[in-house]
Amino acid sequence: MRHVLMRGSGRRVIGCCTAAALLFLLAFVAGCGSVQPGEGESTDTTVMAATSSTEVQASSTTTVGTSTTVDGGDQKEPLELSVYLCGPDEKLWPVHREVPYTAATGKTAMEALLGGPTAAEEEAGLGSCIPDGTAFLGLDIEDGIATVDLSREYASGGGSLSMGLRLAQVIFTLTQFPEVTAVRFQVEGETVDTFGGEGIILDGPVGRVDFEDSSPAILVESPALGDTITSPVRVRGSANVYEATFQLNLVDWDGKIIAEETVTASSGTGTRGTFDVTVPFSVDMAGRGALIVFVYSAKDGSQVNVREIPLTIQK
Repeated sequence: MRHVLMRGSGRRVIGCCTAAALLFLLAFVAGCGSVQPGEGESTDTTVMAATSSTEVQASSTTTVGTSTTVDGGDQKEPLELSVYLCGPDEKLWPVHREVPYTAATGKTAMEALLGGPTAAEEEAGLGSCIPDGTAFLGLDIEDGIATVDLSREYASGGGSLSMGLRLAQVIFTLTQFPEVTAVRFQVEGETVDTFGGEGIILDGPVGRVDFEDSSPAILVESPALGDTITSPVRVRGSANVYEATFQLNLVDWDGKIIAEETVTASSGTGTRGTFDVTVPFSVDMAGRGALIVFVYSAKDGSQVNVREIPLTIQK
């Protein structure tokens, strides 16, 4: 969904939006249930970084395909993991899954990814390019390389776009963990050198940089679509934009900008850099809203590389 924002310190309200944009947000709200302004959910699900408590032991060779038993007397907090879905813009969209504590985070993240989108995410236009029936067969991690084994369904059907996105979904899901830098693919236990009928060459482990085209120019990792946020909100991710600089706006249900920030990533202009900022905001009532990121075009000042993330905003 794409809102046109007004610049400057005067009126700070969204002027208009495309029909597709409005339908996207309305579908998200419908899928999440009827939550009107002032009726925000009371449970605080402010996003936490998955890497802070989702360590994958990789000192030698790690098999993350077995279940982990947690001592009931040492109750651990649930974890929040990311999985990456496909959006209507033919790019990846991270979403979050809360799971019981486990040391087998790679296995758990893969199982969550293969579980596909929730009903609310489907209503918002998200889906998965991974074929139905794909089964997770195993995961080993050694020296930063995750070797993932999937059933034959994973390599079936689809054109080059679908094939590339389904590979990227797995790569981004596994490389959310700092112990994983690249992924090697296996199908039914056999290492894949050429993937699918489209013949995508996988001449070794591949990482996010190899699938840059699957990532939006501004990839917000947190918060993600459907998250609930409180002030201040931590916004983190990566960007590959001109001069590494983009705009971040937080809007309420009425489209009023309640926070805005100019963000500079660690690198840009052809190189993807990271960003991590904390943005305070204030709202009169809890309710639905959105985080909007975009770049002002150097050519004509229009908004480009726009991504809008529907959220629930708490006071």
